[in-house]
Amino acid sequence: MSQVPKKINLLEAFDQITEHWSPHIASCVNGQDVRLAKIEGAFDWHHHDGIEEAFFVLKGAFEMHFRDDDRQWIIPMSEGDFLKVPANQEHKPVAVAECWIMLIENAGTLNTGEEITDRSKLDLPTL
Repeated sequence: MSQVPKKINLLEAFDQITEHWSPHIASCVNGQDVRLAKIEGAFDWHHHDGIEEAFFVLKGAFEMHFRDDDRQWIIPMSEGDFLKVPANQEHKPVAVAECWIMLIENAGTLNTGEEITDRSKLDLPTL
């Protein structure tokens, strides 16, 4: 017997998110979490060993800061923009005002990358 598909309105789902930088799982597709988060201010520099992640802006805007051994650069993100962050790439999202984003990454990926910090979310709520 097949499972009945569940529809979710992503914009309405953001009403359930009350804390910035606290990703919530909207769904899981082929081992990838589809996460929603409200962001504001700057997050920590981090990277994900061997794991790519994708960001899609639903509301607002933010900057994705990148750095490597030789340089730093910024990619501005606005509503409707999509960005894939390559595996192992150090990055830091920064939002001047509240921004709503959808992230796609391997299920179980830690939001702070390879280090557990006071901003790590170990048990993500499901919408």
